[in-house]
Amino acid sequence: MDARQSSLSKPVTAARLLAPCRSQCAICRHWARQPICADCLQRYAQPAIRCWTCATRLPPGLSSTTQPRCGRCLQQAPPLDRCIAALDYGFPWDGLLQRFKFHQGLELGACLVDRLDEALSSAQAARPDCLLPVPLTPQRLCERGYNQSYELARRLARRHQLKCAPDLLLRVRHTEQQARLSLQERAANVRRAFAIEPRRAKDLHGQHIALLDDVMTSGATLFELARVLRQAGASHVQAWILARTPEPDQP
Repeated sequence: MDARQSSLSKPVTAARLLAPCRSQCAICRHWARQPICADCLQRYAQPAIRCWTCATRLPPGLSSTTQPRCGRCLQQAPPLDRCIAALDYGFPWDGLLQRFKFHQGLELGACLVDRLDEALSSAQAARPDCLLPVPLTPQRLCERGYNQSYELARRLARRHQLKCAPDLLLRVRHTEQQARLSLQERAANVRRAFAIEPRRAKDLHGQHIALLDDVMTSGATLFELARVLRQAGASHVQAWILARTPEPDQP
């Protein structure tokens, strides 16, 4: 009998039932009742003013501006009606997301979804007709064992009774990982990399779609997906992002 079977076979006492479930905080390693303790959330998960259409962090002085936009989006509007991000992709979230994404850290999923859920509530995000996780190629899905965007999307969809369609978007061309490329190379890397599942294309006509991804850096992947969805007839496309990479000049 292995250790896991042995622990399951032990009698459950009243004391064990009443004892709170505690584990070490994934950031500070102090004991907590959740994967990330309240003190670390207070320190590292503060909300920020963000661009309406690309979610880059903006100066606090724009807090009273209706639908604030960064200079880049004012010059060339992206194909998103709205982009909402919960966190900056920096310490400690960069390490935690790497663990969640590449090292089977699925126990962090609920806590990460909580962060996104809070951001969506604060931003008063419009309820979509369908939630679509950014797809992986079959090759990358086999390598990783799961799609981290779908792991987030399915939890959020269950929580809010949203329709989630992980098989509607297809990644039809294997691409280099965006993280390995310069910002200029990323748009070319994902061009014509996505398609709509042919039997489902009619489902998109006139629909309000929310794309969900774990990290946004240049926006190339989400912008390309938004173009594909609009070509298929989607009337409204927003992006929900767990973490947004800060601009190079941001601390």
